[in-house]
Amino acid sequence: MFAVVALGTSLVLWAFAIVMDPYGLRAGPQHPPTTIMDINQRYMYPQLARGGQFESAVFGTSTIRLLNPEQLNALFHERFVNFGMNASTPWEQKQIFELFLRHMPNPKTLVLGLDLSWCSETADRPDQRLTFRSFPAWMYQPEEANRLGNYAHLFNFRTVEIAARVALNGAGVMPERIRGDGYEVFVPPDSRYDLEKARAYIWGGGPARLTPVEPPVVLSDKDEDRLAFPALGWLDGMLDRVPPSAKVILAFPPVHVAVQPRPGSEAAAQEKACKRRITEVARRHRALVVDFRYPSPVTTDDANYWDPLHHRLGIAQRFTRALHSACAGTQQDADDFFKVLSDPGTPCL
Repeated sequence: MFAVVALGTSLVLWAFAIVMDPYGLRAGPQHPPTTIMDINQRYMYPQLARGGQFESAVFGTSTIRLLNPEQLNALFHERFVNFGMNASTPWEQKQIFELFLRHMPNPKTLVLGLDLSWCSETADRPDQRLTFRSFPAWMYQPEEANRLGNYAHLFNFRTVEIAARVALNGAGVMPERIRGDGYEVFVPPDSRYDLEKARAYIWGGGPARLTPVEPPVVLSDKDEDRLAFPALGWLDGMLDRVPPSAKVILAFPPVHVAVQPRPGSEAAAQEKACKRRITEVARRHRALVVDFRYPSPVTTDDANYWDPLHHRLGIAQRFTRALHSACAGTQQDADDFFKVLSDPGTPCL
């Protein structure tokens, strides 16, 4: 009797999860995505890629997550979704990028935020492709590959919990966890900003200055040729899949100088070499490359950041406007906030 009751209860809960569809497995042009009721973006965002409601997208890590699709929509006159995922690896970003293109084969604008992980010499190692966060690879496969088998992955209590949240949201009891276009303000409200506390996070309790290396390290052509950046091969393949009609913007997000390589160091020289290779990839695909990752009045001002990687909302809004300006043909702004490293030759607006 116990076994029968346990089995029956399990099947009822599984059926409840299938009906509520907390991961939006049925999402498509004729079926809108399910309300996002969990903060695990790796599980929540595939439904937004499959839904067909968005024609433009942002990809990257948390350094790109504060780009507000509503602001992008107003500037570019398109429908944006933000797929920025916390600490996502290049391989994970490649999966969501390719999933989006399978369901939106003629996108309008694609923005890729490129963090230093794209310049890692070990990015293609099996242990570097994922983080400690669970990644549901089955959600990123072509749906026709195992459509019915995907529902077996819903047979767990975590999924039932999220399904219950979806039901509560439908009843008006619980608000959505992440907005339906992927956007979430994950930093604290500006009213709680404490500059001294931010400086402690930014500099880790050390001196708030960066001393350049003298004399600066300069890599020879042979040294540069020996550098391996395997993720850039993935980037090249990703851009190969983009139709010529789409606009592609590769952006190095404006992280604080505290996490940028020490000026004149070997790490700085290697990053410069990586940026140069990314620029070469972009030119082959007529993509725009906009660099915010260098010492500037924005990235050297502690008051612009919560921690070394995450800027405040005002900077996120400037970041968004700067991408639009660069796309419109501006090479550099008056405040030296960005520089265009590769221009496709014609304004992309």
